[in-house]
Amino acid sequence: MPTFSIQTPLENEKALLLPLQESDFDLLYAVAADPAVWAQHPNKDRWQREVFRTFFDGAMHSRGAFKIIDKATGEVAGSTRFYDYDEKNNSILIGYTFYGTRFWGKGMNPSVKKLMLDYIFQYVDIVYFHIGEHNLRSQIAISRLGAQKVNEVNVAYYGEPEKLNFVYEIRRFAAHKD
Repeated sequence: MPTFSIQTPLENEKALLLPLQESDFDLLYAVAADPAVWAQHPNKDRWQREVFRTFFDGAMHSRGAFKIIDKATGEVAGSTRFYDYDEKNNSILIGYTFYGTRFWGKGMNPSVKKLMLDYIFQYVDIVYFHIGEHNLRSQIAISRLGAQKVNEVNVAYYGEPEKLNFVYEIRRFAAHKD
């Protein structure tokens, strides 16, 4: 198995994913400070600076988080990450994704997810996603990419209380049957 990085810069025609740095906090918080961003997420108060700080610290701790740049404007669009690589199961998770509302419905999320999947499927067979039980927007979006709901689990996000999440999966062979 070749070694791989879960925080290598990634790029396509729409987005640039750069490893998240501590110095990105204020830029990312400017996007995250809108309560609408978190309205369907399990932890709806992440728009508050101190709550977002915990979220950001978890992102830094993961060593797999990215700042998402909109290539058309150069603006910070949001953040996402790879996490919880499981060598035995040959799987990884993608999640903790959020975008500023001005990027909703413009194809940014499917473009970023495809970019991440194309990269990580060089190394793993299964990608999982934790999506909050009430986050219908993300459930629909991930289903459009071919993910299947496979489980329901309580997830304790870094520094936050446990919440019910649906587990979706995409398998490498299923993702590339164009």
